[in-house]
Amino acid sequence: MLIEHINRRLRELDATASRRRLRETATPCGPNPRLSDGTDLLSFCSNDYLGLANHPQVVQALADGARRWGVGSGASHLVSGHSLAHAALEARLASWMAPHIPGAQALLFCSGYMANVALMTALGDAQTTLFADKLNHASLVDGALLAKAALQRYPHGRLDTLERQLQACSTPLKLIVTDAVFSMDGDLADLPALLRLAEAHDAWLVLDDAHGLGVLGARGHGALEHFGLHSERLIYMGTLGKAAGVAGAAVVAHPTLVEWLVQSARPYIYTTAMPPALAHALDQSLALIEGEEGQARRRHLQGLIARLRQGLERLVAMHPNLALPPSDTPIQPLLVGSNPRALALGAALQARGLWVPAIRPPTVPVGTARLRFTLSAAHTEAEVDRLLAALGEALQELPA
Repeated sequence: MLIEHINRRLRELDATASRRRLRETATPCGPNPRLSDGTDLLSFCSNDYLGLANHPQVVQALADGARRWGVGSGASHLVSGHSLAHAALEARLASWMAPHIPGAQALLFCSGYMANVALMTALGDAQTTLFADKLNHASLVDGALLAKAALQRYPHGRLDTLERQLQACSTPLKLIVTDAVFSMDGDLADLPALLRLAEAHDAWLVLDDAHGLGVLGARGHGALEHFGLHSERLIYMGTLGKAAGVAGAAVVAHPTLVEWLVQSARPYIYTTAMPPALAHALDQSLALIEGEEGQARRRHLQGLIARLRQGLERLVAMHPNLALPPSDTPIQPLLVGSNPRALALGAALQARGLWVPAIRPPTVPVGTARLRFTLSAAHTEAEVDRLLAALGEALQELPA
């Protein structure tokens, strides 16, 4: 009965062109992967925004870390798995956020998903209301649903609605929860305005900066540096598997909040700590991000973003059934409408040697299926031009 039920559900996915499929790569992360079947592609799929996932210094740091620390932590942080490598990485991240969060302390997690679920469930008790943007990442949504707090969602970016919700709220504790860079549209939340609302209504601002850390800010310190924000009310989550190129995540906040996470966050307490070798590699990655090389990579990345957007804008002008939402980040979505149309366009690009994901519901709202281009500092201008030329050809072939 169970197998029959699941097979029926899978056929339903097939009927709406919604089934996802795995692909195996046979090369390290980079713009030019080879698939397991030997196919060579030019990829615009990765979140490796600064091209650090295969950076020689980061690779060497991981090897050095493995020689010093071995390949596993052996236990959760609270048992015996917390090493000097973890502590050093937490100290570096706390120093990054110290200008923005008074007394900032950092706490490592194995993934951004776990960090967000930990935040929502540890802070979202019965005395709390969570106010969440409707386009928040799934990890924030799932964490909010698991929490004991009341949940109110506001339409994407509609701070007027959020303000009314805050005014009407009677719970003692209030948490505004938002992505900094929204992962499917690439737009930035109005964090200064959100912080003003938090201060005006005695609320706290929980910020998921998964796609901003390393990319935004003069030194790559993320969205708080980009906007120049400073407040005790900020609770920051940064992912370390995207622009930082490795794995894991960290929450940075007031020391009392971090201590409460240590004592109560189940995804922290009941999980084996990340291997200390990864923490060792991440320390090198963060050093690159805030140094001269990181600055140069961000400048190059911004040039690629501008080049891609100019080309996409020209194509949208020629094909009015497409839409290009505003985004100044490495995430550039081209909305094409239906699932079959998005899949067909992605397949046409792959036939030309390009790998671009077709993003479909439920990841995005129905009717907004899209191609999602993500840029890396490892890309070249010539590769962006190749993408635009191939996309122009594919659009000419696609039925209106």
